[in-house]
Amino acid sequence: MTAAHERDLARELRRQITSGELPAGSRLPSELDLAASHAVSRSVVRSALAALARQGLVESRRGAGWFVQAATTQGFDRMRSFTQWAEARGRESGGRVVRREVRRATPREARLLGIGTGDQVLAMVRVRTLEGRDVMVERSTWAPWVLPHVERMPDDAHSTTRLLADAGIVITHGNHRIEAVAASSEDARLLGVRRSSPMLQVRRETYAANGRPVECGEDRYLPHTISFEAQAAGTAELPDAG
Repeated sequence: MTAAHERDLARELRRQITSGELPAGSRLPSELDLAASHAVSRSVVRSALAALARQGLVESRRGAGWFVQAATTQGFDRMRSFTQWAEARGRESGGRVVRREVRRATPREARLLGIGTGDQVLAMVRVRTLEGRDVMVERSTWAPWVLPHVERMPDDAHSTTRLLADAGIVITHGNHRIEAVAASSEDARLLGVRRSSPMLQVRRETYAANGRPVECGEDRYLPHTISFEAQAAGTAELPDAG
């Protein structure tokens, strides 16, 4: 039953963290207090906390105890937009368009979107927020067939995914590649960090239910904002455009 107790305790603490009962930066009860309040052994508490630490939800500070991390963990079990992912965790997301232009597709964009290099696409740069804080720069290039819907999107619209869904275009799957990069001059200006600061980049291509490519792009996150958890089974759940 020890393993079941560990899972139950980890699940309850995760719920308290994602719901805001235990806000980012707050100190958790001591291991002894957690053991007493949940009627489990201290070893069960330590195992549960270690599991949450691997997910980026809590951290141990020498001599001070366990604390809720500011970073939010994203798993690899479902396809969700940035907005959907944030809402599922009780987080308030937002965004603002800082640049958009209709132009010809580059060779790489044409290949990823299945179009010609002479075809027009919409290139968009947005700053995404969590709890009102700028945390990510989202760069997207939209395929010509969805351009009429996206190009008239308000600069402060929260979700392109919902906008497209309202038009009958449902994004269902995508490809993602994660890597560490250095902040560009534009990243630094938009997010208020130094140029060449470390960032987490997610390159992506997304597709509609009919199999047609919708957009390609990259998201660049500030460090200590989000982490990703991989499991042996499951499909991808990464914050996507929207």
